[in-house]
Amino acid sequence: MLNTSTRLRIILAFLILIPLSIIGCQSDEEAAPQTTADGLTKVTLMLNWFPEAEHGGFYAALKHGYYKDAGLEVEIIPGGPGSPVQQKVALGDVTFGVTNADDMLLARAQDADVVAVMAPLQTSPRCVMVHKSSGIENFDQLKNVTLAMSGGKAWAQFLKQTLPLDGVELQEGAAVAKFLVDENYAQQAYIFSEPFVAEQEGGDPVSLLVSELGFNPYTSLLITKQSLIDEQSELVKKMVTASIKGWDKYLAEPEETNAHIHEQNEEMGLEILAYGVEAMKPLCIVKEEDGSTGHMTAERWKTLHQQMIDVEAIEVDAVDPLEAFTTQFLP
Repeated sequence: MLNTSTRLRIILAFLILIPLSIIGCQSDEEAAPQTTADGLTKVTLMLNWFPEAEHGGFYAALKHGYYKDAGLEVEIIPGGPGSPVQQKVALGDVTFGVTNADDMLLARAQDADVVAVMAPLQTSPRCVMVHKSSGIENFDQLKNVTLAMSGGKAWAQFLKQTLPLDGVELQEGAAVAKFLVDENYAQQAYIFSEPFVAEQEGGDPVSLLVSELGFNPYTSLLITKQSLIDEQSELVKKMVTASIKGWDKYLAEPEETNAHIHEQNEEMGLEILAYGVEAMKPLCIVKEEDGSTGHMTAERWKTLHQQMIDVEAIEVDAVDPLEAFTTQFLP
């Protein structure tokens, strides 16, 4: 096991964005997954946010026993703001994680040993929420408004590079409360959350998907360590196969899973979860003829990689996008 000093140095390395190779420490000695008395292999899955619809397929696999049928006992660990999913996976503190493709590339640029093994959401739910009364129906019309978003994010940098944003005042952060009282206020959102809240409060939201601009990272990726793939590929295959089955179940029959998610996160009411899964269904459609749930392509990863270089989120030679994912466990 790593001693306290070594582990602290690794954690600090991630926090200050220094590649682990510079420090000379690796976390190769983490304990192997344990086996329960009834023969199930214990693994952990860390979310990138509090439990909600975007994690529904993983909870469905747990709720409906698909993980257990695969010989796994899965503990799902809720996340929150700034959840260090990639770091936890790379250190071996958790077996699997959930994150987005752009965050994956950022982590790999800092030498994090993380690899995507399936992508439930083919289209990013990231959107800009505007008022219907503003007359804005597409990004070309995004003018003369206040736009609240996290300006340092790769998608935000891409948006600023792509659009003229004539008369647009940029603000950090976003608040639905401000949206409700100002028809010239636009904000970042996820298509299955903030628009629902705005509608419930009497607002008139219109969602402009950032993917329509061409910036479309895979979302809710299932990730793990390359070393786990190399050493316990059968374990990874079981996790991927059961998760895919869970996502198919959730998109078809979400009610029982939504009730379970609500138990884990009371702020996610059944109504918003039902709204979320309906909004999410089109985002999970795989367009490739030979694709199925979880599908990923090299072309998508290479496109995202170049876009992140263009917005100066990563250095040119910092990441090989073809090493950031594997399709070996997909149908």
